[in-house]
Amino acid sequence: MRVAALQLSTLPLSNAKLDNYLKSCSKKGVRVVVLAEYVLNTFFKELQTMSKVMIAEQSRYKIEALSHYAALYNLIIIAPIVLVEENKIYKAIGKFTTEGIEFVNQNFLINYEHWNEDAFFDNTKSDTISFLKFEYHGITYGAINGFDIHFDQVWIEMVKQGVEVVLVPSVSTFGSNLRWNEILKSRALLNSMYILRVNRVGTYNDDESLWKFYGETYLINPFGEIENSLNSKEELLVINIHKDEVDEAKNIWKFQEQLKDRAII
Repeated sequence: MRVAALQLSTLPLSNAKLDNYLKSCSKKGVRVVVLAEYVLNTFFKELQTMSKVMIAEQSRYKIEALSHYAALYNLIIIAPIVLVEENKIYKAIGKFTTEGIEFVNQNFLINYEHWNEDAFFDNTKSDTISFLKFEYHGITYGAINGFDIHFDQVWIEMVKQGVEVVLVPSVSTFGSNLRWNEILKSRALLNSMYILRVNRVGTYNDDESLWKFYGETYLINPFGEIENSLNSKEELLVINIHKDEVDEAKNIWKFQEQLKDRAII
């Protein structure tokens, strides 16, 4: 099973670049494509200065484009998106296919003083965990926004629902790469699953600091090993997913077997 990660900065208004990448994915036999956070929309700090009308129009234009390309190239496209509904703004992740569109809101939002998505977006705080889930060619995929990786309950729920490949669009910056690497390698090993982390590139300048999004998109296998990584430039990564590798990891480590014996999952 071939999956592609598009490591990009915020896309321009024109869809020519997006079209070229998705056409290339189709020619390479890819069926699942993942975009990073704040690629369809401008970065969060810029969104804070935009009107809701402008944000809604920006998202509408990209949603129409992804719907078109998913049908044209027979792709499943996973992409974070900002939604404006009834004068409220939500941070979500979308799945675009030939059959239609599905959106799921992010579970947890950054709430730091210098980066407070929690105060800006209107996502409902719920006691249940939700994420995009779909099956393709006998493999179960789950997709979550980047900040959700820090919360155990998200991973517990994915294990309960039999997810084998986790797609993680992110917008990581400020030299957090080593921390992210260790978190995700541990999650992959302990849960016997693939993790495809797709990080944004580019920069944002404010009055106090330079925000540099470092990329380093990569695949982690079910044994917790990073493979097929990119650097910090705009680039396309195409990887192969092997269900038998997931099964092998489960059989060797037997972590989930113990959970099933105790009726925990």
